[in-house]
Amino acid sequence: MKTTVDTSGLPRIERPRAIHILCSKWYPELVRSLTTTCEKVLRANGFTDVITHTLPGSLELPLAARDLLAEDREHAIDAIICFGVIVKGETYHFEMISNECIRGLGDVMHEFRRPVIVEVIPVTDIAHAAVRAADDEYNKGIEAAVAAIEMIAWRRRVTRT
Repeated sequence: MKTTVDTSGLPRIERPRAIHILCSKWYPELVRSLTTTCEKVLRANGFTDVITHTLPGSLELPLAARDLLAEDREHAIDAIICFGVIVKGETYHFEMISNECIRGLGDVMHEFRRPVIVEVIPVTDIAHAAVRAADDEYNKGIEAAVAAIEMIAWRRRVTRT
């Protein structure tokens, strides 16, 4: 199902900090579209420190997110956003990578108490990922940016960070 996300009423973030975007190198044209769209929304909302990292695959995203947050003793990172595409093949590899990726990213978010937004798209057909990465208002990069901004605003209201 295609859904759009309204970006017009996003909260304004005072003194935005860095956002790191972690990208799997698999299906680079799709991941690039998600990342570029996400960056546009972030920059339009005042985030100027957006740093992109390309990693070997989706399985490596949790370790990279953990390493970034573990080294961030100054709390200079507001959020981490992860993009990847995992296509089901003939083996159990799809389930292993998908499950471990989401579990690992959830663990990192809970351990470091900072938003880790996940737009790793597991699909049975690459065409389904292409629809979600299209250059239109349904691009999941928009959803990722909106989720990050909304979580940053919420956390600043209810926590001391």
